[in-house]
Amino acid sequence: MTAPDEMNRREFIKTTAVTTAAATATATAAVATSARAEDAPGDGLIHRNERAGMPYRKLGRTNFVCSRLVFGGGAALIGGKAVRLLNAAFDAGVNFYDLGSNAYYKGSERAFAPFLAANRGKIWVTSKAPLRPVDGYQPGKALTKEQGKFLADYWTGLLNASLADLGTDYVDAYYLMGVGEPEVIRCEELHEAFLKAKQAGKVGHWGVSTHKRAQQVLEAMIETGWYDLAMIAITPAGWYDWDSKSLLPGTPAMVDLQPTLKRARDAGIGLVGMKAARYLSSRGGKELEKAFDGHYSEKLMQSGLSAWQRSYAFVLAHGVDVVNSDMQNFAHFKENLAAVQRSAELFATA
Repeated sequence: MTAPDEMNRREFIKTTAVTTAAATATATAAVATSARAEDAPGDGLIHRNERAGMPYRKLGRTNFVCSRLVFGGGAALIGGKAVRLLNAAFDAGVNFYDLGSNAYYKGSERAFAPFLAANRGKIWVTSKAPLRPVDGYQPGKALTKEQGKFLADYWTGLLNASLADLGTDYVDAYYLMGVGEPEVIRCEELHEAFLKAKQAGKVGHWGVSTHKRAQQVLEAMIETGWYDLAMIAITPAGWYDWDSKSLLPGTPAMVDLQPTLKRARDAGIGLVGMKAARYLSSRGGKELEKAFDGHYSEKLMQSGLSAWQRSYAFVLAHGVDVVNSDMQNFAHFKENLAAVQRSAELFATA
């Protein structure tokens, strides 16, 4: 998330301690240590690094109790530049770290590997990689068996490369990255490749990240029943489109996307929001920071949260389970943490 100007940042940092203290006082009592998490295995859920002050949510049928703030470590860890934030996030109760393959995020998985080795079993780790275009494929048409086999072999190679770069033999989930074509979602050969990898103990869950035709992609995921996680580019104003770096033309607002998001959750898909505030940082100057304000209540507008924080708090209260953020410095991390902590309070109906 791109932060506001420095004056706003200084004002925010002065209030961070107060905000965090209030959130801690009102949060549901959380498991503070892994030892205590092991004391209650009978609930059938997966508990890792739960801390008081961080809100959590069960992530679909994975049964993982996930911090509502996800550490997006793809771009942030290129060149190792945000490695210093990993322990700070862990200490604040973040237990979900999302990476990206060397094929797209050069070196991020290798930069994460020492932290993973030190905390294996205490965190949930996912990664992802983009598929190659398929020769001869026509958009909207079903993939041939040969095309599907090509994608399956390619995806398997990406998974194996990510495991090697992470220095591990297992990740909790591995995504198809940046998919915008529903027919790829329906590819049986890709599904078979995932099942083989899961049987081999390389991966626990399958997911998709999408910021192109997300509505159609999500509908296809619901239809197949194959996928456990969807990372979707969504804002208070609706779908975000990566190609235009803007809102998808004609998108319904997020409040009007509730039926689609509910169908996904009812199908057991854990919903991970991304790009919630990216549009506010696009070309357009200071006026663009107000782009989502018409979707907010007076209570949210008077909350003291920045434009970026409001977008995070809003999407968490309107259909996504958790929000993934690329955080590259401590100010970004503190801003995002405060937004996540205050979301339930700001959207309480009582």
